[in-house]
Parts: sequence; C-alpha cells; structure tokens
Amino acid sequence: MPHLSRRGALRLTAGLALGAALPLAGCGRDDGTAAAGTVKKVDASPATGTVDVWAAQGDADVLDKVVKPFKAANPDLVVKTTLIPNAEYYTKLQAAIAAGKGPDVAQFFPESQAQFLDSSTLQPVPDGLVDPDSFFESLWDAGVVGDVAYTVPWYAYTYALVYRSDLARKAGVEAPTTWDQMTPFLKALQSAGATRGLGADIGWDIFNGQDIAMYAWQAGGSLVSSAGKWTLNTPEMVDALKYNASFFTAGTADTSGPTFLDAQPYFVSGRTASMITGPWVVGQLDTAAKKDGWTASHVATAPLPAGASGSVSFSAGGTWGVLANSDNADASWKLVRHLAKPSTQVAQYKAYGSLPAVIFAWDDSAIKGQPLLGAFFTQLKNTRAFPQVSTWQQVATRLGKETEAVAKGKQTAAKAAANIQAYAESVGTGAE
Repeated sequence: MPHLSRRGALRLTAGLALGAALPLAGCGRDDGTAAAGTVKKVDASPATGTVDVWAAQGDADVLDKVVKPFKAANPDLVVKTTLIPNAEYYTKLQAAIAAGKGPDVAQFFPESQAQFLDSSTLQPVPDGLVDPDSFFESLWDAGVVGDVAYTVPWYAYTYALVYRSDLARKAGVEAPTTWDQMTPFLKALQSAGATRGLGADIGWDIFNGQDIAMYAWQAGGSLVSSAGKWTLNTPEMVDALKYNASFFTAGTADTSGPTFLDAQPYFVSGRTASMITGPWVVGQLDTAAKKDGWTASHVATAPLPAGASGSVSFSAGGTWGVLANSDNADASWKLVRHLAKPSTQVAQYKAYGSLPAVIFAWDDSAIKGQPLLGAFFTQLKNTRAFPQVSTWQQVATRLGKETEAVAKGKQTAAKAAANIQAYAESVGTGAE
C-alpha cells in the first residue's frame, strides 16, 4: 500500500526560525541492538559511475542542492534524481521493483516501509557505514528486521502539542503534562476566547489510526506481541479510544471541523487553540496569519501529555535504502553515507526545513536556536516505530474508521477494540 501523504503535502517548513536553545542529549542504544549488517564495508575511495535515485516530492525537492558537495568531491560520479508525486511514489516504486527496473537508491518512510525490509528487495546496510547510535533510536530501529538493518534515516518528525500561548497566558494555565490535565487545559483555552480548545483530526483515516496507536502506547499497550500477533483488543487500546473520544464528548473538539486543510486558519483565528501535529506546521503559521512574527508571540509547543505509561509518540520521516539489484552499490552507499552526515542533514534543514534524524545535527546553531522545535526534539527521544508488518497501513486505516464511531458516540470503545482486533487478524501481518 503506498505511503499516504495528506499531511506530507504540507510539510513546507520554511520560516521555522523562532529563537531559544534546545536542550541536547544523547539517545542511547541497548547492547542488544541489531547490527548494521554483514555485507562488505564501504571504503573512502571516490564514488564513480552512475547512481539512479528515486524520491518522493517534498523534502527531496532540494536534493540536488544538498548533494552538490558530494558531486564536487566525486567528479566521476553521475547522480540521476527522479522525483515522483508523493501519493504515487510507493505504487510506482513497487511496480519498478517487480519489473526489475528499480533505481539504485530509493527513499522510504519509516512509518510505512515494512513491506520493503527484505533482502530480496533491499541490501543490508554495510557494516561501519554509519553509527546506529547517532540516530534517534526508533528511526534506526524502524529499518531493522531480524538483526539486519536495511535503511538509513535521513530526516525525522513526530507529533507534539502546538498551542496558543497568548490564550494560555490569558487563562493562567500551562501546557498539560498528563492525560488528566488535557481537558481542563483545553477548556481554559476556550474560557480565554477560543471556540474549541483542540483542532482535532477528523479525517477518520490512517492518520487517526496512527494517533490511536500513539495513545495506546501512552496507556501502556502494544500493537503487536513479541510473538508477532496483533494485540489490539486490550484495556490499553480501549483507554486510547476513550481518551481520543473525550476531546469531543467534553466539547473541546468538534467532529465537524476543522478539516485538515482548515486546521491552520482555524488555529490562527482562534476557532481552535491547539493542535496535536508535526513540526512543519510551525513554519506555516505566519503565512496563515498573514503577519510576520505572529507565531513567535502567539504560539508555544510542548511534548505530548503522558498517559499511564508516559508521553511516547511515533517516529516518522524519511530513510534511504539501496536496492538489491543495484548495479552500483558501492557508489550508492557512499551517497547514502553522505546524506546521513550531520552537516548534510543540517544543509537539508536549511534548504527545506527537514529536521535531522542524526541527533547531533540538532546542536547546530541553525536548529538549536529555534524555541518551538525544542518540544519536538524532546519528543523524538521518546518515540516508537510502528509495527514492521506489511499490513500495518491497512490496520491503521481501519482503526481510524473505528475511531470515528467512538468519537461520535455510535460505538463503545470496547466494541471498536474488538472490531479492529478481528479485522487485523483477518488480514494477518503479512508474515504467515
């Protein structure tokens, strides 16, 4: 199933610059973490020949600019980049791979790349190519199957709470840190003038499914057991569905709006006062307000409120992999290594606003000085990868639909959890 990009189409983060230092800290890895792979190491000699690169339009639009130093350092290498509309990308990539006509290097999305993580499709990441510990842990782990890594992280994002700081100041409240504090916070924003406290997602689709998965983790649940079985009909999933529905039943969110495209105008106008969303939104709010500096004086961010098991969110972004039948694997991996360098990821941020997957790149002054990014950095250190099963997108889409019935009071959370478990078992995990 192709990567769905209803949100990705709007990840234009130019103008993220907004002030104060980010607290930086390493993200450790347990000794049992999977090794990068077992293939031949890639040396430091110049890359030569031709490398065909496929990527989805969006963050990759500036790829030629970002790889320009690599091309200059490797004059005998030709890099051919093909950009494909995001919504069509996986479909075309899958067709090309099936026909034996895929590129050398392809972009993937950690939240939806599971179906490609196999040695018949991708080459294992060579030993020593990159340091797994240099990336946010869940982003690296999203590309690891059976102790073999198949992808290298490129850029990162996750969800955090974006809210109207001016209304919070007026109401005398601070950002919530727990589920129990969320509704009182949202109601306080309404008392300060907002029509609704939260601009909730009402697409009732795969993105709602991802939200519920995130809440289930916060409640202490899992999605797939260690034995590879779906674990969706659980008390934690019921709690997640109830938590999401509480935004609507409490009157702090509306099942009729805003739609995704209306989210920022609603937020700027005060029809809503918060969003649970990704970092790309921050750089778009001045445009929505039609006023430079509006964001700096009206907006704040915070990590997600914690459930019984913490404030965990999901990891997403972009990764790179080298196809199994690449004719120039050596040069391909050298290009991927370049794209994984902190300096390259900082250049990608400057060119497009893509947030680095390499932790230490966040220490660069171009990123470190952005106050509204601090919450996303904090949250990225507490994220999980979605299940590495080929049917996850189907299950997440169905989960999003079940969420609608609960939010609108047409179905109990317990019934929805039972329904999604039954559906997930019917489609399996793709591993049977």
